[in-house]
Amino acid sequence: MIRSAVLLALLAAFPLSHSAHAAPDLTTVSERSGFTATGRYEEVVKLCGAFQKAYPKQVKCIEFGRTPEGRPMLALVVNGKGVFTPQAAQKANLPVTLIQGGIHAGEIDGKDAGFLAVREILDGKLASGVLDKQVLVFVPVFNVDGHERFSKNNRPNQRGPVEMGWRTTAQNFNLNRDYVKADAPEMQAMLKLVNAWDPLTYVDLHVTDGAMFQHDVSIQVEPVYSGDPEFRKAGLALRTGVIADISKQGSTPQSYYMSFAKTDDPMSGFVDSVSDPRFSTGYFQLRNRMALLVETHSWKDYPTRVRVTHNTFISIMEQVAKNGATWQAAARAADARASKLAGGEVALSYRTTDKTTMVDFNGYEFTRTQSDISGMLMTRYDESKPQVWRVPLRDEVVADKVVAAPRAGYIVPAAYADIVANKLALHGISFQKIAKPLADVQAETFRADKATFGATSFESHQRLTVEGNWKPEARPVLAGSLYVPVNQPKARLVVAMLEPQAPDSLLAWGFFNNAYERKEYMEEYVAEDVAREQLKDPAVAAEFKRRLETDPAFAKNPHARLEFFAQRHASWDERFKLYPVLRTNVAP
Repeated sequence: MIRSAVLLALLAAFPLSHSAHAAPDLTTVSERSGFTATGRYEEVVKLCGAFQKAYPKQVKCIEFGRTPEGRPMLALVVNGKGVFTPQAAQKANLPVTLIQGGIHAGEIDGKDAGFLAVREILDGKLASGVLDKQVLVFVPVFNVDGHERFSKNNRPNQRGPVEMGWRTTAQNFNLNRDYVKADAPEMQAMLKLVNAWDPLTYVDLHVTDGAMFQHDVSIQVEPVYSGDPEFRKAGLALRTGVIADISKQGSTPQSYYMSFAKTDDPMSGFVDSVSDPRFSTGYFQLRNRMALLVETHSWKDYPTRVRVTHNTFISIMEQVAKNGATWQAAARAADARASKLAGGEVALSYRTTDKTTMVDFNGYEFTRTQSDISGMLMTRYDESKPQVWRVPLRDEVVADKVVAAPRAGYIVPAAYADIVANKLALHGISFQKIAKPLADVQAETFRADKATFGATSFESHQRLTVEGNWKPEARPVLAGSLYVPVNQPKARLVVAMLEPQAPDSLLAWGFFNNAYERKEYMEEYVAEDVAREQLKDPAVAAEFKRRLETDPAFAKNPHARLEFFAQRHASWDERFKLYPVLRTNVAP
């Protein structure tokens, strides 16, 4: 599969010699195969312990969770001075870098590249001194059960390794859609690890699908377009530094996801964007921390991808060692600003404008012809003929849906308190229980003018979108309800979870669907009598007449006409389409 000359060059680029006592135990199946294969998870278990044994003063192997199929979720905590606990890292004022591989376990470059990079750093071969200036938490495989769904047939559009794992977990969750809703036990374990260590930089190692082109990796960082405006400077500096580092080593990175604006059409170019909070890079900016997404290109062979991921791993460690103290201070300043965010504007989503720049992109010659199989235009690439494409790039990203945060916080009713409290706790969000009932709290309520359920299940949920507005209204609040203040370091995450129109809010993920399902009905023969009684009111009669004359669909729908009167009857459920969560401008 890989030419011998390429293998020899790659093996030369990855020196295998290191301290004699560690050499036999710390090489990977991948390294010994010339980076054509990858090991099973038992190798991770073995290596995690072996690294700790070989470097007891610099490495600790920890288990931070168990998968649904009972496998241990392991991490290597690595530091030059033996800082092995979150408390010790905080006391030493050291930034934490959390690097994970295998969130999509078929995209497994990060595991093999990471073990190699960690060993070389510990042996002093590369990145000298970086472990004295940070704590590395390295998770070789996040999606452990998916990793063990091993097959030669997984990811047919990826060149190597020979066998690899599966994209999703044993429960079929895509972990990189789960950061906010946190359904998967694996994600719950990861969030507990994140809450404990509070990493300044969270690195998510992937392999992208897509077209054939020459570029080998994309490096995306947030905050750059999103999150705290001042903290974006740190995110941009991290992205710029890593891209510069790996470019010097022969990579051709881009700062945007290299997926065509129109599927399978190279000339449509590219559109940069901000991911929603279900993704790693959309989530951590809500915590005022940096997330870096590494996407090597699936059509590069496995030795190439491991090399590029390895170089990126080393670069990140060096960038944090060099700038971590400054970036950590910037993150804390962002926390302080977030703790005063109540009443301020918060972006729920972002959009890319139509502003376009023409860029040169390294591709290959291609043809587009009608397929006699699918009937579609299909693109075919000739990798023997490199070609520079002149294509449009849209990379101006601006806030889209913007809301003013409540001047105090949110009140979650007692009926939903346990459900919401569990989610808030997973994210380390502060809240309190209301001990005594409160009558007629002056609050804001959100009643949906329109509620639309998703047509299919998505990540085990039926999603919901609502249209409407917050309006002042007095509501009773029962004991056992939750008060969630906005003014806390994770203020943006609070708003993202509890504003109903946020793309990954708890409402959007279907946690409040029952509130939008009608449960009580009035029989139509009863509604006829109710209608005739209500029509005695001139105002109701005039409104009914206006609707008949101006709304043809209403006029033709007998059920809608009767509904007009049912909604005005005292039996109508006033909670129907009422978002259960309240906003308040005064702490209860």
